[in-house]
Amino acid sequence: MQTGMELDRKGDTHLQRETFGELLSELASNSADLIRDEIQLAKQEMKEKLVEFKAGAILLTIASVIGLTAILTLTAAAVIGLMKYVGAGYAALIVGGALAIIGCALGFAGVGKIKSINLRPEQTMETLQEDKRWLKELT
Repeated sequence: MQTGMELDRKGDTHLQRETFGELLSELASNSADLIRDEIQLAKQEMKEKLVEFKAGAILLTIASVIGLTAILTLTAAAVIGLMKYVGAGYAALIVGGALAIIGCALGFAGVGKIKSINLRPEQTMETLQEDKRWLKELT
């Protein structure tokens, strides 16, 4: 029959224990891998947002060119129509002033819309916060 001391020694030989240095090395390696993965996630998220932004910008450019052509045509028609009532100079001034007001309002709306786009990689920021909490728990 084996004593308790002999069982303890026998059990120790079958268990492989890592040293503290090995554990720290493994933690550092895993942390580096985690940071690399987070950087890749941030890059991917930013690429997706930029593709979405680019598509919107292209549509906005096309719409602007078509809209400009329409406005020029309608402006000429409005000036010609008003000339019968107030003369050419005043007709051009009235139409030009109205278009300037509309243009300013649309410009401010467009700037506000662009400013509202959030380019911050939200998912990456969330996982970085989770990783930070996880690393604090380990140390």
